[in-house]
Amino acid sequence: MANLPAPVKDIQFIVDEVLDLTGHYQKLGVHEELDAETFVTVIDEASKFLHEYVGPLNNPADEQGCRIDGNKVTTPDGFKELYKNYCDSGWSSLDGDPDYGGQGLSSWLQLILGELNTYYCPGWSNYPGLTHGARELLTHFASDELAKMVLPKLTTGEWSGTMCLTEPQCGTDLGMVATAAKPLDDGSYEVTGTKIFITSGEHDLTDNIIHLVLARLPDAPEGTKGISLFLVPKFLINDDLSVGERNGVAAASIEHKMGLNSSATCVMNFDGAKGYLIGQPNEGLKIMFTMMNGARLNTGIQGLAATQASYQNALAYAKDRLQMRAADGPKYPNKPADPIIVHPDVRRMLLTQKAFAEGNRALAYFVGQKLEVIKHSKDADEVKKAEQLVAFLIPIVKGFITETALEATTYGIQVYGGHGYIKEHGQEQWYRDARIFTLYEGTTGIQGLDLVGRKLLYLQKGQIGQMGDIIQDFIDNNDTPFNAQLQKALDAWHDITGFIAKSAMQDANEVGAASVDYMMMSGYVVLAYFWARLHNSAEHNKGQLGADFYAGKQKTAAFYFAKILPRIESCQASIRTGADSLMTIQESEF
Repeated sequence: MANLPAPVKDIQFIVDEVLDLTGHYQKLGVHEELDAETFVTVIDEASKFLHEYVGPLNNPADEQGCRIDGNKVTTPDGFKELYKNYCDSGWSSLDGDPDYGGQGLSSWLQLILGELNTYYCPGWSNYPGLTHGARELLTHFASDELAKMVLPKLTTGEWSGTMCLTEPQCGTDLGMVATAAKPLDDGSYEVTGTKIFITSGEHDLTDNIIHLVLARLPDAPEGTKGISLFLVPKFLINDDLSVGERNGVAAASIEHKMGLNSSATCVMNFDGAKGYLIGQPNEGLKIMFTMMNGARLNTGIQGLAATQASYQNALAYAKDRLQMRAADGPKYPNKPADPIIVHPDVRRMLLTQKAFAEGNRALAYFVGQKLEVIKHSKDADEVKKAEQLVAFLIPIVKGFITETALEATTYGIQVYGGHGYIKEHGQEQWYRDARIFTLYEGTTGIQGLDLVGRKLLYLQKGQIGQMGDIIQDFIDNNDTPFNAQLQKALDAWHDITGFIAKSAMQDANEVGAASVDYMMMSGYVVLAYFWARLHNSAEHNKGQLGADFYAGKQKTAAFYFAKILPRIESCQASIRTGADSLMTIQESEF
């Protein structure tokens, strides 16, 4: 399997020339030392490290997977040494709080590091990724005592973290959580229950694992209002912060999955395990959902990384594989056949992958910028607007980017032909690994319901809101070849939004019937906006990335508007048919 370097130039183009990194940080008054050159240097060094140490492990780690013996889980060969090298090199602490041993760099850099981790080895990426998510939650919600107890070693990577939500009887419906927490006299709790699908729940990479566990107190209200959040360490923590005796938590088994084989997905049993309350009683779900924006953005980032890797591999293969002659005559008459990149349908598949990878990167980084506005801006109105915009875009980022990753990785296999179906080439792994991205942190259907039911109809009263205003402002103030198409798409988005709002008042099932189509249509329109911006930036470029690079961006934008944006017509047509064709069929008639 090819271990191709990540496209650092593409990342540089987005952060510097499209999203104006320097102006972004100057306006916020933070990270002003991170000019574009320094920012890209850090990314380049991360890519070199991961290319050398992580990329070569991707295919063998997928083949070997994780193993369990009793309750001990062993990660693939090389992962333990890799993890130590990763932490010792400072990558685990990149955006960590300096008070806890972190480097205090930007969360945007951390976001891109997550993309690179996935690009080089998706299974590996979950170990540092889950730890970062747990660390972020504890930074915001843990008491000072708990923070001092666990954050230093979570920041340096000496300890790792998990999030334990799902149980055998409940996935999305967390109101059915049954894990129990019993108060003890010393102020701690005794946690008992079973959690499933726990990423990095048990492994051999760190000295301790900090589990964040949803559970119910004895007097808790029923449903989602009665869930609390607890910190449960694998090993108890001594007063001097050293690791003590084993706690009552262990892996019962590991899941044998379709993909992400090198990521340990565990069934975890909590048997009277000692735990500590995070935040207030019965506010566990509120705390978890406060951090959900970051988790879903990171899952979208994983999707775009898989798309990018699939594209890079397929492109290299298409330039090398010889099959037939070009329809308009030989392009390489000195060879026995032309490389398959000369054929229109191969170009369609490659350009679709390229358009999704690069457009989705712009969308994800844009949301990452808005999260930094929320974190750092001193303007309350600006923060409120950023929160509203992020809330609206997150289900699109998570749902649309991961669904288009499936399409892209399918095309990656197709470009290879029969060789794409053979494991030794590694292309099929990208599809298998990407499949989970549409499922965890909320399925595509859940993202659609969140977007339409909660964000659009409840929070924004049936209006697109700021994103529509941003697109309209761009059209009004920029001259691109795509303004007319973008305006037409925006108008259609407004129209179908009004249709859904009206239909939902007459039949509640209209929300669910329209939700995924609406989410995908929203993604196509938002990506059209970003491709118009990418074209604009390439046309008025700084000249530092090369003429072919900028020409490629402009021509990919033209492809997107010509071949992909028209998909919104079928989305609209499907939405307008309503819920009847779904709901009139009786269960016995299926």
